[in-house]
Amino acid sequence: MRTAILTDIHANREALEACLAYAARAGADRYAFLGDLVGYGADPGWVLSAVMRHVARGAIAVLGNHDAAVLHGPTKTMNPAAQRVAAWTRGQLTQTQLDFLAALPLTREDGDTLYVHANAWAPAAWGYVEGTMEAKRSLLATRCRYTFCGHVHEPALYHLAEGERVVHFEPAPGVAIPLGARRRWLAIPGSAGQPRDGVPAACYAMFDDAQHTLTYYRVPYDFEAAAAKIRAAGLPETFVVLLDNGRRP
Repeated sequence: MRTAILTDIHANREALEACLAYAARAGADRYAFLGDLVGYGADPGWVLSAVMRHVARGAIAVLGNHDAAVLHGPTKTMNPAAQRVAAWTRGQLTQTQLDFLAALPLTREDGDTLYVHANAWAPAAWGYVEGTMEAKRSLLATRCRYTFCGHVHEPALYHLAEGERVVHFEPAPGVAIPLGARRRWLAIPGSAGQPRDGVPAACYAMFDDAQHTLTYYRVPYDFEAAAAKIRAAGLPETFVVLLDNGRRP
């Protein structure tokens, strides 16, 4: 089965539409959404409705920290702009959409695969996997052979080799990576709705559990239209800059 994995969509309709269309053409059998469906962007209602339709057809979805902020209020570590958008987002959603967010789990295991937004060692604390140390901590916290997570807005791949040594490398888009059976893997697809590696194209990954391969993709989309909607909604200009250049200012 080929699973298209998307994370950190952040209410970006244009990015989600482009990724879903690309994944369908690439032969996706199902989808997994790794949290932060909302926040930053101007189309939270549309994005949630799209994800809800996929979940009704068997897709996997888990809760992200921005989703939780909409439900319960932002954490103290969220910057003021993100806090403002969380409050705005709540006012854009229907009760059905809020109920959907409230029902999302922090983690989802599917066979030997773990899906989570932030990490496996403390999913509700929202710690980032920013390097090999955090990747090792996450990999050792689960029995699963494969861990897929988001939260970090740049694509990355880690594996746990013999002797509990963790190796990191940056994947090349469009290249199928064999996930060797002697290793355990942690993959971060990168953000669909707000990449931060200097490339504005949306990110997603395709996991083929029959061939044991993972392919990362970059998908061009109309980020100028998404940015214009952020301005029209009166949301912080910071989020426009992020979409325009794919990097935090």
